[in-house]
Amino acid sequence: MPFKNRPAPGLPTRKQILDFIQNAPETVGKREISRHFGLQGAEKIQLKALLKDMAEEGLIDGKRTAFHKMGGLPKVTVLRVIDIEEGEAIAVPDTWQPEDATPPPRIRLIEKGPRGQRPPAALRKGDRVLARTEESETGWRGYPMKKLELRADQVLGVVEVDTAGKAWLAPVDKRIRNSSLISDLGGAKPGELVLGEPIGKSMRPSIKVVQVLGEPLAPKAFSLIAIHKHGIPNHFGQETLDEAQLAAKLPLSHDKREDLRHLPIVAIDPSDARDHDDAIWAMPDGQGGFDALVAIADVSFYVRPGGEIDREARKRGNSVYFPDRVVPMLPEVLSADVCSLRSGEDRAAMACHMKIDAEGRVTEWRFTRALVRIHEVIAYEEAQARMDEDRAEDHLRHLWDCWAALATARKSRDPLELELPERRVKLDDKGRITEIAIRERLDAHKVVEDFMIAANVAAAKALESKVAPVVYRIHETPSREKLMALKDYLATFEKKLSLGQVITPGLFNRMLKDITGEAEKALIMEAVLRSQTQAYYGPSNAGHFGLALGSYAHFTSPIRRYADLLVHRSLVDAYGLEQPRPVGDIPATSGLAERDRSDLGRISDVISKAERRAMEAERETIDRYVAAWLSSRVGEVFDCRITGVQKFGFFATILSLGGDGLVPVSTLGDERFGYDEKAQVLVGERTRTTYAIGQIVRLRLAEANPLTGALKFELEDAEGSIEPRGRPQQQAFQKRGNHLVGKRGRPANIRHKGKNKR
Repeated sequence: MPFKNRPAPGLPTRKQILDFIQNAPETVGKREISRHFGLQGAEKIQLKALLKDMAEEGLIDGKRTAFHKMGGLPKVTVLRVIDIEEGEAIAVPDTWQPEDATPPPRIRLIEKGPRGQRPPAALRKGDRVLARTEESETGWRGYPMKKLELRADQVLGVVEVDTAGKAWLAPVDKRIRNSSLISDLGGAKPGELVLGEPIGKSMRPSIKVVQVLGEPLAPKAFSLIAIHKHGIPNHFGQETLDEAQLAAKLPLSHDKREDLRHLPIVAIDPSDARDHDDAIWAMPDGQGGFDALVAIADVSFYVRPGGEIDREARKRGNSVYFPDRVVPMLPEVLSADVCSLRSGEDRAAMACHMKIDAEGRVTEWRFTRALVRIHEVIAYEEAQARMDEDRAEDHLRHLWDCWAALATARKSRDPLELELPERRVKLDDKGRITEIAIRERLDAHKVVEDFMIAANVAAAKALESKVAPVVYRIHETPSREKLMALKDYLATFEKKLSLGQVITPGLFNRMLKDITGEAEKALIMEAVLRSQTQAYYGPSNAGHFGLALGSYAHFTSPIRRYADLLVHRSLVDAYGLEQPRPVGDIPATSGLAERDRSDLGRISDVISKAERRAMEAERETIDRYVAAWLSSRVGEVFDCRITGVQKFGFFATILSLGGDGLVPVSTLGDERFGYDEKAQVLVGERTRTTYAIGQIVRLRLAEANPLTGALKFELEDAEGSIEPRGRPQQQAFQKRGNHLVGKRGRPANIRHKGKNKR
């Protein structure tokens, strides 16, 4: 293959190889490229690696021996994920250098799990994949072949400087034990919260600071840590905000919307509620039962499928609630204004009308779009006080009377009853902690809860009767594996759990009711809780085990949950509640989008994952606030309850605050402790001292780290042996000749694992 004007010997650049391939009269291979550039020996090996890299980057395509320059988007190329839409990753070519200013194509990645199922863990923003691409009528699609190593896996942490002047990144994730050396501070100062990226591919790469986030212990910083760590979208784009402003001005049409403004409907909410999306009303029907109404904000009227607001809401899945802020699912002009059921103002609502008999059974239901004017917004504590002090108005008394009937039905179906205290962090105007306490559970909470459950059941059954799509709230029966573990654990208390019987929530309730000792009851309650599955959303009904309900959906909170909005849209279609097309650049319809109607499972998976993300972020933030609250009380002794036992120690929570921390087994004294996995206890070999779940112990707080939310405890009479976490690693070096030499021998923290010498 004769070529003129051969270049000088040496490994060619990518551009030289591409120019050669493009100008070659036919497809060339590695041998032709090597011959043209006069490569010899090791250079040929380097060329092979270079061609492989170029193929992965999408610059060339071909088989092992034949390469050609790709035209347009390569059939196989490296893609970078830039966004997640409806649970699917959107990517662009990782290397995009067109001759003109053509923007890169947006490619929807189609992920497949085993046997055609969806993969258990979706790609994340920033991931790089080698993918096969194809163009279809609906745009470009990519089929990932393998996930490539991330060029930059960001780490959130705080800059610390050691005595030698070296900068370290102390991670805020308590699962990461060690700090990392910072090679590029990027203008960050000691003590600042930063985002860093690893440099290099070693086991312990150094860190480059790419973003400075500010003071980590400043008020309102803890929620920012969670937002960044979990990638929670917390900024609305201008297009979304513009559409929200247009939607907020939509006039309320009376077409297919009944007028309920004459009813004294009330919203009972937390005193610090930022939005009000549900309100209730009830009236005796003269036959021992009640006519009841649950009015829910008609979010589907304002947030329509296919619009910018809808696209952003799908990404978020739900609002995320932190002590100092809310990351809302919808822009504030909707969530806190026109959609919020404020007293004395006309609002669009979706109304669930129910007939409830004397035994609390919902015998009839219907759904309408309505116009409501909330009579009053009442805090839970105020509503409870009015009832307790016998100064409640008739409409409030009717709610309590109706609830008495609903409570009868609840008792009859016997849902799972577990006492799960909820921590509440109170802040002052400057974001400083004023109190951390267990939230009191009042009858007023139960009133609203049972009305909401009744409406959620009615929504699910109404859609089933119309053969319409349903996003169910599913809580499956505990798995056999978890029940076997529970059975083994109960056997240590000489209690039996027969797996041959039908497992119901009532079975657990009766088991707990028969236990008189508070300590033992707490132990078994914890075990029952651990045996439960995690609730999720899905289009195929599997019932709700915890509530002892056959059909259940979420209908009552569309301002903060996308699942509820989908249920509203399905009700709009099923009951023919579509209103006249709005004027302006707003999507025409408010029912289900065709993509959701044909595949409701996809978006159900997305919002289930978003819910788990929000729960983890909220829990971690509470942990950080608790740790900050306790950081000034290190050394104090608290009454704690053991919540988990492992071979390396046990976890305990402070009874009055709910702060969880670890007691390492190394701090439990001189004797060796064995771990009984079935009984989930640590047992001292010499003294037979035991530590078990539910046990009340006196523990001294040894460490409280606000950055990670981690607490560590030790026994009340322990001699302070907790080693601080996350400090920059330092080692004493001595000058020997021209080298710095560290201490010889086995590191002090590595135990000898040989046979004991006697």
